[in-house]
Amino acid sequence: MYDQHIQDTAARLAESMADASTRIYGKRLHLPDRKAIIAILNDLRKLFFPAYFGDAGLMALAPEDYAALLLEPIETLLAGQIALALPDGADAAALAREFVEQLPQVHRLLMTDVEALFDGDPAAQNREEVIFSYPGLYAIFVYRVAHELYLRRVPIIPRIMSEYAHSRTGIDIHPGASIGAWFFIDHGTGVVVGETTVIGDHVKLYQGVTLGALSPRAGHASLPGKRHPTVEDNVTIYSGASILGGSTVIGHDSVVGGNAFLTRSVPAGTRVVIQAPEATFKNPNDPFIYNI
Repeated sequence: MYDQHIQDTAARLAESMADASTRIYGKRLHLPDRKAIIAILNDLRKLFFPAYFGDAGLMALAPEDYAALLLEPIETLLAGQIALALPDGADAAALAREFVEQLPQVHRLLMTDVEALFDGDPAAQNREEVIFSYPGLYAIFVYRVAHELYLRRVPIIPRIMSEYAHSRTGIDIHPGASIGAWFFIDHGTGVVVGETTVIGDHVKLYQGVTLGALSPRAGHASLPGKRHPTVEDNVTIYSGASILGGSTVIGHDSVVGGNAFLTRSVPAGTRVVIQAPEATFKNPNDPFIYNI
């Protein structure tokens, strides 16, 4: 027998489990395996960057044979995990197949991101360094994979992926965000990109940038629809800037300075700064927002 205080505590815990708003205890929960999801990410990285993370002994294969060798177990493992995540698991195989068929497009997008990171960071000695070691690329890789599952309404698994990348890199990109090609994240720590964010092509983010939502006063259901900002093409957002709200649009070819706080839109070609010294007003036609 257990000591009385153990029995009493266990009884109170059981009561709390029974009263919880979500199911806590039982064998029939549809929950994917986090370790299996991470294994899928590792296999996908071997698929996308074989010379870096793949088995060197397989490099003698033709690229299509190498890809097929990895794709089949990835699809099988993913289908099993989707079946655990879905209420009935009926469409798991079809969803896994759709995901696999989209991977060539995901790879093409990722290669634009590699170029953006290399071109945008003079400290990068070569593209190999970017692929091997840059946390921004890893976070973008996981996002692009998770986004395809999010688009297919696969529950839980996309967030397991994105939160794993978050824990590894300090970069939090929700899988629901829509992000264009040539995406650049430098340094990366503390970057947050919310679920309904829309980001165009050739956008650069630096550390500590938040593309977030305004705090919902009425809780979970108070702000349906688009809650996060839109960032158009060719925008640079420097460290510590916070841009909030679903109706906020940063117009194309704009620059948002460090530590800026925006809850309203700015037109294309704007430079946003907290304080603009007189020396910066070299072109009277340049639009500025300052002392914000």
